[in-house]
Amino acid sequence: MWKYLLLLVFIIFGCNQKVEKQPNVILVVVDDLGWKDVGFMGSSFYETPNIDRIADNGITFTSAYSASAVCSPTRAAIQTGRYPARVGINDWIRGSYSGYDPDNSKKYDDESYDTLKNAKLITPHNPHWMKHSEVTLAEILKENGYKTCHIGKWHLGFEDWFPESQGYDENYGGTDFGQPPKYFDPYESGKYTISNLPSKKNGEYLTDREGEEAVRFIERNKHKPFFLNLNHYAVHTPLQAKRSIIEKYIDKTVKDSTVKQWNAEIDNFREKARTKTPLDGQRNPVYAAMIESIDKAMGKIYEVLDKNSLTQNTIIIFTSDNGGHIVSTDNSPLKLGKGHSSEGGIRVPLAISFGNKIRVISNNIPISSIDLFPTICEMTGTHVPENLKVDGLSFKNVIHEVESNVDRKNLFWHFPHYWWGTKVKPYSIVLSDNWKLIKHWEELDFELYDLENDISETKNLVNKYPEKVKKLESLLNGWLSSINARLPKVK
Repeated sequence: MWKYLLLLVFIIFGCNQKVEKQPNVILVVVDDLGWKDVGFMGSSFYETPNIDRIADNGITFTSAYSASAVCSPTRAAIQTGRYPARVGINDWIRGSYSGYDPDNSKKYDDESYDTLKNAKLITPHNPHWMKHSEVTLAEILKENGYKTCHIGKWHLGFEDWFPESQGYDENYGGTDFGQPPKYFDPYESGKYTISNLPSKKNGEYLTDREGEEAVRFIERNKHKPFFLNLNHYAVHTPLQAKRSIIEKYIDKTVKDSTVKQWNAEIDNFREKARTKTPLDGQRNPVYAAMIESIDKAMGKIYEVLDKNSLTQNTIIIFTSDNGGHIVSTDNSPLKLGKGHSSEGGIRVPLAISFGNKIRVISNNIPISSIDLFPTICEMTGTHVPENLKVDGLSFKNVIHEVESNVDRKNLFWHFPHYWWGTKVKPYSIVLSDNWKLIKHWEELDFELYDLENDISETKNLVNKYPEKVKKLESLLNGWLSSINARLPKVK
């Protein structure tokens, strides 16, 4: 008799026991979005209530860093959990939109160098794709039963290296383009078109379309675990937005707005972009309108998650691929922006929510793009092969535990290139605790900053702390050697 009683108890409790489903993952990466370009990071000009919902219900990292100050290297780091210098991609990848021929580009030599006119150094040739031998987040999640989808900017190689070849079941808009030909349907300019995002509705805004494709993907896969890699083309140039939203921000910029003032204001920002003049203050109405469209897309995603009771079991991560472009936004109090070795070039917003399953807190632990891969894997119970070298560290415990930290002393960056059309020259960086050392390869000189007391990098402490410079340079050189990083050379 007791056997039957035990069986009855097992059946009753077993039926009432909820089976823990694998969490869904939505990774939102915005192109060129600055550290303070969202409400949860302090912006009062840009309006982002739906994006702020992520931070309001989760954790915000105020010392989050992109793996590079430019796009493609960071995107490779997010996909692989590896430093860009280890992957071999240290600069943005030139694609067909930049006039590169895929067939000729396939002949490049991993060991070749580029020579630029009037440059003192020759620089390592940057690849035209991320190699298929790299193990991506999509590939490893797919092995764990996830349906995978990429939407928006990819910028990691020509057609043979599109997302479909890197573990993504579906791809809407991911090509070799670093920016869209234009933001209004049809998404084309001359012979260049986003081929896998065909015209649907003339005049439709690209960010809206990306949001709609995301909603449709979620609806189709609401009964199975999914990974959505939503990489908005916005807010990269060309700065284009819906006029109705632009006018709203013109009203915030110019109180008594007229058509004449509107045109004058837009021309003013176009001139700044043309001359690469830094913007003074967050007040670009076109850029603000682009951010609001991203926020509205986030709102649509929340609607479909809420409607299908998926919000509590969905990990949402929001971040950027590098710092804000100085001709589009103002990254103050951070110095400069995209492409630069300063904090404005590499600090990015980062917020994560997971229903009501994680702490609601703001945290200043330094986190990098390379950490997203192992963190997502651990949070989803996805096994990372032991023979796979991953540079990033999981910060899952930080999300759940008050006293937890990331067991890492140093972060590194390597940009052995000249950034076209700017004064940016080859550099490498090490961040150790709150000390930041920048090594400039052309003149072999340094910048040293105590970020805890000087986040704006106003006081170069090289002469005050020569031993600190020596120690950090040794750390940096050791890291570069350990990953076989390619260095610039004297001509």
